[in-house]
Amino acid sequence: MSRKITDYFLYRWRYIIGYGVIGLTIVGLLLVAFLYAPGGLSENEMKTVVASGNLSLTSLESFKPTSIINLPYNLLQHASMALFGVNNLSIKLPSLILGGLSAVGMILLLQMWFRRNVAVLTTVLIITTGQFLFMAQNGTPGIGYIFWSVWLLVAAMMVSRRAKFLGLWKVILFSSAAFSLYTPLSIYILIALISAVALHPHLRYLMRQLLKARAKVAIASACALIIITPLIYGIIKDPSVALTLLGIPSEMPDLKENLLILLKQYFSFMSISNGVATTPIYSLGSMILIVLGIIRLSTTKYTARSYIISAWVLLLLPVLLINPAFTSITFVPAMLLMAMGISTLLRSWYQLFPKNPYARIVGLLPLTILVGGMFFSGLERYVYSYTNNPQVATYFSHDLKLLNKQLAIKSRPNITLLVSPAEKPFYDIVARHNKKLVVSTPSNTTTPTTIVSRDAYAMGKYGEPKQIVTDPLTNGSDRFYIYKRD
Repeated sequence: MSRKITDYFLYRWRYIIGYGVIGLTIVGLLLVAFLYAPGGLSENEMKTVVASGNLSLTSLESFKPTSIINLPYNLLQHASMALFGVNNLSIKLPSLILGGLSAVGMILLLQMWFRRNVAVLTTVLIITTGQFLFMAQNGTPGIGYIFWSVWLLVAAMMVSRRAKFLGLWKVILFSSAAFSLYTPLSIYILIALISAVALHPHLRYLMRQLLKARAKVAIASACALIIITPLIYGIIKDPSVALTLLGIPSEMPDLKENLLILLKQYFSFMSISNGVATTPIYSLGSMILIVLGIIRLSTTKYTARSYIISAWVLLLLPVLLINPAFTSITFVPAMLLMAMGISTLLRSWYQLFPKNPYARIVGLLPLTILVGGMFFSGLERYVYSYTNNPQVATYFSHDLKLLNKQLAIKSRPNITLLVSPAEKPFYDIVARHNKKLVVSTPSNTTTPTTIVSRDAYAMGKYGEPKQIVTDPLTNGSDRFYIYKRD
């Protein structure tokens, strides 16, 4: 008796194997992004370290109002540096953790909104986009745009489906919404979701059902209120904080110039990246899938899912035009549109051969080749941009890694580091977590010091150094000048 395809081990366990491969791939990609590409620290990461390191947890009065912005992320980074010192790992660890949790949330969300085969294929593609890999290793709060968006939708879906531990999911939903408010522009995500609920009948029905459990809603609301208390305090103390969170600039931006920037970020397929983040944000293949998703969205516009995505996109477009640097806020809608595009491809093929199992299976081969090609090309594009493109490499500094190597030498119990005034805030945070290091600004003196940064060396006279620490990946590869006291 001939065996059916459903009898084979690989077929029966295909999704478990697929999720296992995705899990290992996520871990591997995050390690590659952290260790190899770009492997250094950007200027924004150093600024975030200063903001996180200067947080004081003694009282609300010790907080500067502007430090309320991105507070949850900065607290995580503050704790990471307190535990592991100031190094590349401790700086990027919060983003790596949130990036991994975001990937898990993507799988859960896509499984609830689409078929499992679509969820697997979309997750494979989305985790190799340059935007996700960069944000997941970048030690700045940018990963929050992905993390909060994903888990808000996951929690909302769990509540709407009355999943197990419903009370806990309500707390997660309200708490995620509250935490997201600390991230600039995230309030528009909540407005989009609320708008979709107000406009769609089924979503309104689900909201009425949610509000019936008054005790659980009260507990969840209390948790959310406690979470946003520092935010309310900061806004009352300095109303400009609210303008920053809303993404309202102090001056009217050049909308024409911003539009050109956005077009370049999304559609410059023939140009080479020359900034901190690679452009275009999505590859040509990904953009085609997103366009297919938009076409699909226009034909299924009456579903709750379509209402949410449409409200999200329409609300974010004008916000993004004013703030073109915040492209990460569109990541989750783009992911959902990509999933709709893949679903459209699969459905179109299956409709051609509704009863021919061989044709259905053979049709998966070109799709597999397409997904595989997009997977490896996306990964290659990301790694190449951050390792072989000199215009991009100059935006990342390896100085902290080089300095920590010098601090690890046991024969040097104490080290004085002379830096420029612009560098001092960052290295003060480094010294605060390393008792061997004392940081100072330069002066015109011939007294030998221990280590002088490249910028400080240009500002003073120190004589001939005993050793020059270089970095071939940085323009002007001389980074530190060492003067031994012995």
